[in-house]
Amino acid sequence: MTQIFLSIAALFGGLSVAAGAFGAHALRDKISERSLEIFDTGARYQMYHAIALLLVGLLLSRTESPPSTLIVSGWLFIVGIAIFSGSLYALSLTGIKSLGAIAPLGGAAFIAGWGALAFAAWNLKL
Repeated sequence: MTQIFLSIAALFGGLSVAAGAFGAHALRDKISERSLEIFDTGARYQMYHAIALLLVGLLLSRTESPPSTLIVSGWLFIVGIAIFSGSLYALSLTGIKSLGAIAPLGGAAFIAGWGALAFAAWNLKL
């Protein structure tokens, strides 16, 4: 699981940088300022949670018997990135307003991931 989380974290981190650059350069004159802000929010939260996933992977690598909540937190961050950032990217690029209703599900996954990480950290034996 450690290698999976570390690899996905690195992939999501790199894609976040690419999305930020794409938004700043290629989309600047193509979509509205509001849509650009939405796109940027997706990229920013993707990076925050790629770093969180990296932390989960590093904690997994340092513990012999990690609490299951640590693994759950990693998967929740992955799901959150896919749903939250993915829906914001799609909303900003398509203008389909109903996609905005999906983003809170990803946000809930982020919150649950942080809660699971807090619980795991409390129970870690380093």
